[in-house]
Amino acid sequence: MAGNGEAPVPVGTQQEQDRKGRRGWQGTARIWEETEQQAKKLKSSEDGEQHRKLPKRKVVLLVAYSGKGYHGMQRNVGSSKFKTIEDDLVSALVRSGCIPENHGEDMRKMSFQRCARTDKGVSAAGQVVSLKVWLIDDLLEKINSHLPSHIRILGLKRVTGGFNSKNKCDARTYFYMLPTFAFAHKDRDAQDETYRLQAETLGRVNRLLACYRGTHNFHNFTSQKGPREPSARRYILDMFCEEPFVREGMEFAVIKVKGQSFMTHQIRKMVGLVVAIVKGYAPESVLERCWGEAKVDVPKAPGLGLVLERVHFEKYNQRFGHDGLHEPLDWAREEAEVAAFKEQHIYPTIISTERHERSMAQWLSTLPVHDFSATAHAAAGPGTKVPRALEGSDGDGGSD
Repeated sequence: MAGNGEAPVPVGTQQEQDRKGRRGWQGTARIWEETEQQAKKLKSSEDGEQHRKLPKRKVVLLVAYSGKGYHGMQRNVGSSKFKTIEDDLVSALVRSGCIPENHGEDMRKMSFQRCARTDKGVSAAGQVVSLKVWLIDDLLEKINSHLPSHIRILGLKRVTGGFNSKNKCDARTYFYMLPTFAFAHKDRDAQDETYRLQAETLGRVNRLLACYRGTHNFHNFTSQKGPREPSARRYILDMFCEEPFVREGMEFAVIKVKGQSFMTHQIRKMVGLVVAIVKGYAPESVLERCWGEAKVDVPKAPGLGLVLERVHFEKYNQRFGHDGLHEPLDWAREEAEVAAFKEQHIYPTIISTERHERSMAQWLSTLPVHDFSATAHAAAGPGTKVPRALEGSDGDGGSD
């Protein structure tokens, strides 16, 4: 039958054309994907090549942070349950582009080391970490742009290739900030914010703190060491309490201590024992007893007021600080920024937390349960395990 329309296409032929059309589309899509992947690989290769051309050098970073809400400084790789300062720091290093992502997963690849493993809630105004980085432009600004405001990188310096911030550190200075009502006699209200530290009491506090100077067996000031372990002997260069000051109607004082190294909880127990003596819970003779082998029940002050103020590299500075290639690690130019960070983030956190959570007042209420005339065996009660001689962690142990 004649007509103007096109002849109908057989069903089989139409299906074949559809299959060819789909194959053509799929082929085009595959070519497009391959082209895109090649472009991405090329860009990645170019980025990698650009990074490889950058010098990778050993540096130290001056780090300040408020430790509230963190479970210490040291990162626990593979554990997201307890957030640490290094979790945020390493993330910022990767995002800033100064280290590759795989170095963030394995910190040994960038030779990362910190001077001190500060404990839960402990802050720092002068922590120093050493690591290898790409020296990209505006490095500090880029790292800080990926950090919260309560963690800051305040300085950067080149160091020798084999530098290790922990091993090269000669000494560490901490301070402990506490409300002065902690030194009020036990018969007085433990939460009396109107209390003001008298010169006579401050003199006694400093006389007791001076007893820590020199080399002593501090096994009673940590849970990690036995009395006969050589590593329990620590050298304290100085320890003293500064003049008190008033903030928001409450009087505070700062105790400073400089030592070669410290064991876990050592400083908090040193402060705790002096507070117990000044308040009248413990006799002064307990200090002398602490150096003996008997385990003494020493109270541990709250972690809130403890701050790593600075770390010292005297021997390194003598050898390399003036060799024309490296700067001395004294951070004199950064002092103003360190002071500003303390005023903005550390002191207010300690003061506001003490006001709202009353950690010192609550801890003071536990002092009557300590038996300072008994050994730890008697104070702890039957069945409680007490470390024996030659028990404890190896090496230097952790810092407060």
